Amino acid sequence: MTAQPSTTKLSKSSGRTSRLPALLLLLPALGYLILTTQVPFIMTIYYSLFRYSLVDPFRRPFIGLENYLTLFTDPQSVPVLVNTLVLVLSVIAITVVFGAALALLFNRKFFGRNLARTLLIGPFFVMPVVTALIWKNSLLNPVFGLFGVVSRAFGVTAIDWLAQFPMLSIIMMVTWEWTPFAMLILLTSLQSLPIDQLEAARLDGVNNVQEFWYIILPHWTRAFEVVVLLEAIFILQIYGEIYIATSGGPGTATTNLPFFIFQKAFGEYSIGMASAAGVIAVILANIVTALFLRLVNRNVNVKEVK
Repeated sequence: MTAQPSTTKLSKSSGRTSRLPALLLLLPALGYLILTTQVPFIMTIYYSLFRYSLVDPFRRPFIGLENYLTLFTDPQSVPVLVNTLVLVLSVIAITVVFGAALALLFNRKFFGRNLARTLLIGPFFVMPVVTALIWKNSLLNPVFGLFGVVSRAFGVTAIDWLAQFPMLSIIMMVTWEWTPFAMLILLTSLQSLPIDQLEAARLDGVNNVQEFWYIILPHWTRAFEVVVLLEAIFILQIYGEIYIATSGGPGTATTNLPFFIFQKAFGEYSIGMASAAGVIAVILANIVTALFLRLVNRNVNVKEVK
């Protein structure tokens, strides 16, 4: 009886010792991750506290939070933040809906399914610059673009999409790129759903709507989290499509945070202002991701309770 505490202590100490080699093996990867992510972010915060201009790079007076105050009082800041949020939220919402619909479609067997799935995945692997060129010249151009040709064929005046609906045009481009990603994640999750669970539900008289609402949708919780998290991170960085298609215009109609940072850094040569905007972009990315994940979890948990 008296030897039991010492045995317990020995087992705990041996467990800690056995975990040490695993932690040591993780150190190189952890060091690389810190070096490539945290060090640049710390440098960005550092430069955001200085008046650092490429015109006079050797003169960097410390100004504290002045760059942040200037950004918040800049009349362009509010439209830029609104454009960024509209682009991110719209694309994520549309890609999740279309991705879910396509995942349900391609989970069923039909002739040519593999070929159709392969063709549908294609847009995700197209480079952003190429995507912008395809949409700008081949689809949205009012003179020789596909949309204009089809409009005139039906006797309707062609729309200059990039001039009249610039933000909608960018949303269509980015949605075209990212819908295959959402479809792949949701389709993979759907195929991992136990078949016996679906068969048991069908034997109990569950219809297609109830099956989707009470079985498939709760099963997609983690898949939705992955889609929202990764898309929020990458769509907040959208730059190439805007640069090629609209250059942030007309005016600031399609200027988002990455393009705004580019303008500050290489248009106005203000590295300090660009760094401050970069810090704000990181904070915004975390806020948007957290809100989306909380919304998804809350809705799915409510369905599980019901």
